[in-house]
Amino acid sequence: MHKVSRDIVIGFFLIFIYLIFLTPGCKDDTLTGPDGSPSTVMFPDSAVSYSAQVQVLFNQTCVFSGCHGGSLPQGRVRLEAYGDWFSTPGVVVPFNPGQSELVTRVEGNGVLRMPLNRNSLNQNQINGIKRWIQEGAANN
Repeated sequence: MHKVSRDIVIGFFLIFIYLIFLTPGCKDDTLTGPDGSPSTVMFPDSAVSYSAQVQVLFNQTCVFSGCHGGSLPQGRVRLEAYGDWFSTPGVVVPFNPGQSELVTRVEGNGVLRMPLNRNSLNQNQINGIKRWIQEGAANN
């Protein structure tokens, strides 16, 4: 391999390692609310509310913790506002949780489970996210 190509490969590898493992922001404690207490967001069996459950949960676990908010969100996926969920195709596919990358990530189906470096969402929260998507992922 030419020296230039090897240097480029090594450079990309180092950037990849930095972005995945060394970027500041994501806490690696437990799921916590803004006051540091454990997340207590509970989802109902139907009529999941984006503003009352979904965004509150993600604000506590993914946005304001530094992962998917700010100027350099992890994986270039921002989750600060309702429109952000649809700015990256496939993150949320309304009426189809099985095709939504968000569900794949929070369940950890063959990929890194989100939230990264923390306790997982509980089953009620995962089911609630799936229910919200199944119900159309409305901004309610």
